[in-house]
Amino acid sequence: MRKNHTKNTEMRLLVIRTSAMGDVALLTPVIRSMREQFPEAELLILTRPAFTPFFTGIEGIRIITPDFKGRHKGLAGIFRLFREINDTGEINHVIDLHDVMRSVLLRSLFKIRRIPVSVIDKGRKEKQNILRGTGRIKLRHSVERYMDVFRNAGFDVRPWSEPSILTDPESANKAKEIIANTSIVNVGVAPYAKHPLKMWPEDYMVRLLNMISEKYKVHFWIFGGKDEKKKIEDFIKKVPASTSLCGKLTLREELAVIKKLDFMIAMDSSNMHMAALTGTRVISIWGGTDPVTGLGAWMQPDTFSISIPFNDLDCRPCTIFGRGKCRRDDLACMMWLTPEMVFGRIEETGLLIK
Repeated sequence: MRKNHTKNTEMRLLVIRTSAMGDVALLTPVIRSMREQFPEAELLILTRPAFTPFFTGIEGIRIITPDFKGRHKGLAGIFRLFREINDTGEINHVIDLHDVMRSVLLRSLFKIRRIPVSVIDKGRKEKQNILRGTGRIKLRHSVERYMDVFRNAGFDVRPWSEPSILTDPESANKAKEIIANTSIVNVGVAPYAKHPLKMWPEDYMVRLLNMISEKYKVHFWIFGGKDEKKKIEDFIKKVPASTSLCGKLTLREELAVIKKLDFMIAMDSSNMHMAALTGTRVISIWGGTDPVTGLGAWMQPDTFSISIPFNDLDCRPCTIFGRGKCRRDDLACMMWLTPEMVFGRIEETGLLIK
């Protein structure tokens, strides 16, 4: 029988979620809830070093950063990581929110020592049914699935409805310096995506931003990865009142700037998740993927997610994470979603009115 833990229960939980960036960010509402409801439970979060800023300001946690390309590479590296985690003290429960080969191996070592393990149900079968078109019911969000694992471990955690990603004072001050003019509408834009099935055409985004600037007093802040720097430099030349932040900020500073925005425009990406989790409203543009699979922007209205309806294009969604090729070879899910359609939806939300 599952044991329900009280606030006085002293336990050390190992929480495993090492990638991808958006999925790790989505862990923050659950960690905030755990710290508030079960302050005596110490949380050891196993994640990549680059993602530690997501947990800034959350007390009672310890970040463990594996080196999967070095000392923790391969089977021998997993054994080494297991020993190092045990050297930090007794682990009372393992929470595997990743369920990939590395985490399976690691949690198995704890099971051998009779340490209880709880594992995420990713809903793989239900997601495949959606891709086949045999069941397009809205699935539980990833955040809810994370909470399910803690509940199965005996922690009846409640949803966290406030912004879950915090900013440190130094980064917050820098954000104030960057976004100094708050009398206009400050809009964040992430114009690129990793996979073609998630990527809205660049010329569509340029047209959208020009339509907005012609009618409203705005400034666009452009976000992207370091590998997108050259593209973004060319992109801002086509968009009035725009500034590139690509490669200019640390992740902590970037999160602080996003928190200061009036809203963000992004595709299905880590920028979408980061904006939502800092409390910033986000307009998300969807093509081959869809929020129905449980990977949408957390705590955002459904009307903020824009896509071609299933009834108009029954081949979508065709992918969960964006990998793969268009079945039609024309990327209709993105090409049919015109700048005029997106502009109209944004106007309906009232986000452009200061």
